[in-house]
Amino acid sequence: MASTTADRPAFHFRQPSVVPGFGLSLGVTLAYLSLIVLLPLSALAVRAAGLGLSDFLALAGDRRVVSALTLSFGASLVSAVVNAVFGLLLAWVLVRYRFPGKRLVDAAIDLPFALPTAVAGIALTSLYAPNGWVGRLFAPGGLFAPLFGEGGLRIAYSPLGVIVALTFVSLPFVVRTVQPVLEEMDGELEQAAATLGAGRLQTVFRVVLPTVTPALLTGFALALARSIGEYGSVIFIAGNIPYVSEIAPLLIVIRLEEFNYAGATAVAALMLVISFAILLAINVIQTWSRRRYGLGA
Repeated sequence: MASTTADRPAFHFRQPSVVPGFGLSLGVTLAYLSLIVLLPLSALAVRAAGLGLSDFLALAGDRRVVSALTLSFGASLVSAVVNAVFGLLLAWVLVRYRFPGKRLVDAAIDLPFALPTAVAGIALTSLYAPNGWVGRLFAPGGLFAPLFGEGGLRIAYSPLGVIVALTFVSLPFVVRTVQPVLEEMDGELEQAAATLGAGRLQTVFRVVLPTVTPALLTGFALALARSIGEYGSVIFIAGNIPYVSEIAPLLIVIRLEEFNYAGATAVAALMLVISFAILLAINVIQTWSRRRYGLGA
């Protein structure tokens, strides 16, 4: 029997809900998002477009700008990768094992959220400076200095110090994103894999990782985004040496203090474009991983 127009389901812009207020809530959401996120970013894009292509390329191609952007995004990527590995391990230990002081360790993970970034920067600098508790071990004459040559290893006031600071501030994003997924993951899956003859590495790579990969990518993206825009904790430990340990956010502040608004706008616009491209790529990979492992889009 042929179907009629009346039999076809009508198109609904929204799903029916027993809770009223869709129009109001959608309007408030879009207005808030526009005021807080879209309008400032649009203003930055308009200001950058007003520079002209030749002027923008000249400002963006400056060697100091390229060096600062390379350090900011390179150090952020390294710190995000480090946190993805050790954050996953830390979340696994907190979920799967019981040990004395577990609650204390769990609470300590959130300290970078509550600690002012300037305080974190001062603490890290005093710890990793050449005369600090850890820095002196790697400084010339220190215990571990011979492993790195005659000059030892300089942590503070170098790109390595930037990585240390960014790793500190972005660690909670990975742990708190992966931890709920591990808590919901049934431990019987691992036992079943072992019963079927899977080794420990096979269980990890074929049972555990496919389940936590989307959440791990989300934590990685959040840690990366947090690191790219970090300022307070980095400027103390970095040393802020042009072409060596100067980050892009600091260069924007310097350009503003010099009343070079065009230069500050160019650096900010470049950071916006690169950040958007990186996060877009991560989201595409995350969507693919969800479909690959049958976790939905």
